[in-house]
Amino acid sequence: MATKDKVYKCLSPVGNRNAVDTFPLAPRLNTIEGKTIYLSVCGEPDITLALEKRLKVVYPKVNWKTKRTYITDPVPLSEEEMKTADALIQGVAW
Repeated sequence: MATKDKVYKCLSPVGNRNAVDTFPLAPRLNTIEGKTIYLSVCGEPDITLALEKRLKVVYPKVNWKTKRTYITDPVPLSEEEMKTADALIQGVAW
């Protein structure tokens, strides 16, 4: 068999993606100006420090609150924080 006749088969590491239904957990905010938004991140601070800095520059009229841990479990909001939060950005970095 000539080299050009070889056929290689491989599986995609992505696999087959099934369609999923998505739905919001809360109504979308009409504006974020003047809102309190928590940025809760866990894991390595590689991109999360830059993300936090960028969000504060791009959206200066937002009251940003940051919760951070360097373990892999997300940082939950307390009952009081949940009452005062308008939104939450939850992130995990490895």
